Parts: sequence; C-alpha cells; structure tokens
Amino acid sequence: MKTYTESFDVTPNDLDDLNHVNNIRYVEWIQDISKKHWMHVTTEEIQNSMIWVVRNHNITYHKSAVLGNTILINTFIASNKGPISTRVVEIKNKETDELLVKAITEWCLLDAKTFRPKRVPEEIEALFMD
Repeated sequence: MKTYTESFDVTPNDLDDLNHVNNIRYVEWIQDISKKHWMHVTTEEIQNSMIWVVRNHNITYHKSAVLGNTILINTFIASNKGPISTRVVEIKNKETDELLVKAITEWCLLDAKTFRPKRVPEEIEALFMD
C-alpha cells in the first residue's frame, strides 16, 4: 500500500466547547486527506471520469487533540472489492506519535457521467497499491 501523509497545526477554528478538536473537524480531515491523496496520484482525465462517495465511516476516537498540537495524518488504501475501496486514515499527535483517531472508510467508485457504481479498474488499483 502506498501512503499519503500531511501535517499541520491545530487552530482555534478546529476546537469545540471543551477546547478539544471537534469531532466534525476530524471527519473533515478524513475526507480532505482522502481527496488530496486521490488528486495527488491521479490525472485530471481520471478525476473527470470517476468520482468517489462515502458508503460508510467507522471512526474510533482514542485521544483528544488541543490547540498547539501538530497533527500528522496518514492515509492508504487497504483493499478494493468491486466498486468499494476501503481506506484507512490515522491521525496522530506528531510530537508524541500517539494515535488520536483511526478511521476506516468504505468509498464507492461511481462513473462521473452516469453516477452508477463502477468496479475499481486495475490501473487505478495499481496507483494506490504496492
């Protein structure tokens, strides 16, 4: 599996009423890193012919992030079956390497014109798998 990684600092806009990163923000980060990985690896032609929609998010919250933390977020494709791609996202505290959140998301590949499910082509699978 080929991974995609980014890091960034927690900002005041990321926080909830308890001064922890808001759960909604984690979901946004999960979706953002997934899209960035797709955009980084694929061509514009591929991006225009196929789209992804979330089928299922399974998110486990281990620890909270707070203002001033630096986040390390890592994603990879664990498997593909038919039109379903299972993506793992791990969000860690960059300084301590502690796992904050782990998400396993099933994404469904759709044809961009018909919006019908489409089997993940081997050439796409090869871009994300070792």
